[in-house]
Amino acid sequence: MPSKTLTDGTRTGAEQEPSAASARKWWILAVVALAQLMVVLDATIVNIALPSAQADLGFSDGNRQWIVTAYALAFASLLLLGGRIADLFGRKTAFLIGVVGFAAVSALGGAANGFEMLVTARALQGAFGALLAPAALSLLNTTFTDARERARAFSVYGAIAGAGGAVGLLLGGVLTDALDWRWTLYVNVAIAVVAFAGGWILLSNHRDAANSKLDVPGTVLVASGLFALVYGFSNAETHDWGSPQTWGFLIVGGLLLAAFSWWQTRAAHPLLPLRILSDRNRAASFLAVLISGAGMFGVFLFLTYYLQLNLGFSPTKTGVAFLPMVGALMVAAQVGTTVLVPRLGPRTVVPLGFAIAGGGMAWLTAIGVGSHYLGAVLPQLIVTGLGLGLIMPPAMQMATGGVAAEDAGVASAAVNAMQQVGGSIGTALLNTLAASAATDYLAGKDPTNKLVQAHAAIESYTTAFLWSSGFFAAGAVIAFLLFRRGVPQQDADAAPVIHM
Repeated sequence: MPSKTLTDGTRTGAEQEPSAASARKWWILAVVALAQLMVVLDATIVNIALPSAQADLGFSDGNRQWIVTAYALAFASLLLLGGRIADLFGRKTAFLIGVVGFAAVSALGGAANGFEMLVTARALQGAFGALLAPAALSLLNTTFTDARERARAFSVYGAIAGAGGAVGLLLGGVLTDALDWRWTLYVNVAIAVVAFAGGWILLSNHRDAANSKLDVPGTVLVASGLFALVYGFSNAETHDWGSPQTWGFLIVGGLLLAAFSWWQTRAAHPLLPLRILSDRNRAASFLAVLISGAGMFGVFLFLTYYLQLNLGFSPTKTGVAFLPMVGALMVAAQVGTTVLVPRLGPRTVVPLGFAIAGGGMAWLTAIGVGSHYLGAVLPQLIVTGLGLGLIMPPAMQMATGGVAAEDAGVASAAVNAMQQVGGSIGTALLNTLAASAATDYLAGKDPTNKLVQAHAAIESYTTAFLWSSGFFAAGAVIAFLLFRRGVPQQDADAAPVIHM
């Protein structure tokens, strides 16, 4: 239908159709971002509520960690399967099932009458999250192909992926203080209703890999390998690195993932086609996401301890204290993806982000027993947030950009898996290093003295911050060496727009 210009200057017909399609894309971004926020914040929202849940349900300290670990294990081990299901059976189907399932098991967890029911709900949350997260990211990847629009969309998505943990801390604190720990799970039902309604109306069920088949051996190998890897690192927190439950599972996980890589070169319909990893920029982006995931836990985990145990912040006030970092991250995400990467390329921007984040974490090592939030924490948080905003969104954009449409789901799943495994590695390593630093400090001193205890805690926190800074420094070097020079070219045919 040809367009016409009316006397008042407005356009009709075909000229209006692109405008309507463009508006629909941004509504899709809102729905996808909301669903992703639900998945990401659930990695931390329950953490603040754990003491209340433990007191209510009466489970032991030893069982407490499984409320967190059950989610991480199911999520990490099933991500690639979830991504491939989205490619094979349709992203809308995977997205909607993931949203409904996540909401249902969240309600189950909120109504838990004991440890077994709660930990089962958390594992099921991880399973449905593994279906939802890659479907959400692949929808973004196939909906936005214009370079400028894609950059804006990924700045929003990447900011949520990076700041979701802090948002979870804030929301968890508010809900626990104002209502009850169960609302940290019930809140997902309200989010899911909005996400489901938007997805049902806006999305179409595009099946780019409908002619492929599910790689069952590959699925078993990678799910088992990722499970063993994350489980091994989780055991390092509660046991030690010399325990067979730690190194045994890490070795088994490594062997299974090596077997998975070998099988992918021979499978007729590989779960993770190696062509996805063959691009140098994409491989560098996967490593950037993994390293930043490891380093970020130094911010969230140990700074939460410091704010609550040393500065006496409430859960709600702790969450509010992270908001400046979230704001800085979102600003840097927008500038990084829409202005810097298109002009300078990822080889400049991502290493710069790592260097800034590393500087912020190194600056945090100056905290002491008598420090104050405004002088010793706030500026460092803002600097770290700016750095993370230059890492996560550009890396996620590069990791999924240019893949064939039929591989969009599994490529998106690989990004999520890298972040999850990185987080597990970071948590295990930093916990171990922090505990060792506290033990070394207490040697030869009176462990019952309150001031000595406070200094030992500071020693553990600053050790974790220093190692986080080291992770980011290593990330800067690796990103600089691996990313190609120049500005990446947009491949408009790689993942075509889903026409509504």
